[in-house]
Amino acid sequence: MSQYQELKQACYEANMQLPTLGLVLFTFGNASVVDRERRVFAIKPSGVPYATLKAEDMVVLDFANTVVEGSKRPSSDTKTHAVLYSHWEHIGGIVHTHSTYATAWAQAQLDIPILGTTHADHLTVDIPCAPPMDDQMIAGDYEHQTGWQIINEFQRRGLSPEEVEMVLLSNHAPFTWGKNVEKAVYHSAVLEEVARMAYLSRTLRPDVPRLKEALIQKHYERKHGAHSYYGQS
Repeated sequence: MSQYQELKQACYEANMQLPTLGLVLFTFGNASVVDRERRVFAIKPSGVPYATLKAEDMVVLDFANTVVEGSKRPSSDTKTHAVLYSHWEHIGGIVHTHSTYATAWAQAQLDIPILGTTHADHLTVDIPCAPPMDDQMIAGDYEHQTGWQIINEFQRRGLSPEEVEMVLLSNHAPFTWGKNVEKAVYHSAVLEEVARMAYLSRTLRPDVPRLKEALIQKHYERKHGAHSYYGQS
């Protein structure tokens, strides 16, 4: 049995959640899981349909993108995942999709404004959309530069990847992450739903106002603050 069996199984299960949740069509997406102690991560193989995907198909790589285990070619987005794992040490899983509403906001090059309490349950800021990648970055190591596109935008805005666990890439699509891959999948589903709600709200009322600050803080703090009281824990 592979020494990475548990890692590959967790990666497989996360990837299989994406079509179940309606977040991917055909092969438009991927999830990865990191093992910090061994400094490796498992990711979906490139272009393999979910219907035929198996746990043993997952590819394990180190942070330099060298394949450690696996016979298939890893996802074309692998280098983006590697950059984020290398520089954001607190994330345990990453998900990339082309889910419809989140991708529509990305293609429009727009942040998703915080309009309601569903958004505020998870974030206190608009969901950021990184600007279009410049030509030099595109012509270079594109997927590697995509990781830096995300990191640079978070640095520019002064955002913490532990507090804001999702981003849109202009003209591309969303990435999400979390302390584990289950959270990364959850954030991907939340992002898509918040994107859909914001789109519908803007369609019904183009001048819809931003959620008032008092409600932003109340809803975020009741789930995430020092005195949170949402749930059973």
